[in-house]
Amino acid sequence: MSGDGMPGPTDSWVTLGALARETSSIRLGTLVTSATFRHPGPLAVSVAQVDAMSGGRVEIGIGTGWFEREHQAYGIPFPPPGERFARLTEQLEIVTGLWNTPPGQTFNYAGTYYALCDCPALPKPVQRPHPPIIIGGLGAKRTPALAATFADEFNVPFARLDTVQAQYQRVADAVDSVGRSPDSMTYSAAFVLCAGRDDAELARRAAAIGRELAEMRSNSRWWARRRKLSSALVRSPPPVCSGCTCNCWTWLTSITWSCLPPR
Repeated sequence: MSGDGMPGPTDSWVTLGALARETSSIRLGTLVTSATFRHPGPLAVSVAQVDAMSGGRVEIGIGTGWFEREHQAYGIPFPPPGERFARLTEQLEIVTGLWNTPPGQTFNYAGTYYALCDCPALPKPVQRPHPPIIIGGLGAKRTPALAATFADEFNVPFARLDTVQAQYQRVADAVDSVGRSPDSMTYSAAFVLCAGRDDAELARRAAAIGRELAEMRSNSRWWARRRKLSSALVRSPPPVCSGCTCNCWTWLTSITWSCLPPR
């Protein structure tokens, strides 16, 4: 999806392939690739190829898909939530299975939605065992379990801080239940950054992506007028979280900023 709320006009992995050749150190990835947009075999090929082109700088965020309008615009089937989640699970099993198949061997898979027969499982990504996988969401049961099984990073998108904390705890419990080290999971969050000279400018920029100013403020504590933007961006977590009783900052290791268009 593009910044104006319309279906996205570009393909993420084509773009990342180009960026891989024009950059040398920045990490590259998606937040997120929709599992409904690609079959798992070609997706594994694309990600591994961009990882090789970048010298091992790729991360893949992958999710069930949510933007029904975009699916309709491009003629992509949009199954019910339960089927989308099941498809995502199979995709993760296939993609990681392809990457982890020893060179010279083939990969086979028979699932409810996907079947692979004698797949050569090439190319391999540079990062071993595979590029970091990012899974996110607010589901209370299946999402934490899926993250504990496949993810290197868990992301909570655009939620209140107490919601972020509760979801981190669910994921941490799931990680522990499968015998993983607590340090093996990275915890991140996505916030909207909206900056302007006054409330009128903030409201105009929020409206540009179909959002209400009050709603955005209720879902993100990160707000600043333009003259205070630099201090807000570097401000330490406790003052920003002033008045909030949650301790999500003890988990959080990275933040994804979604900046509104300057209009």
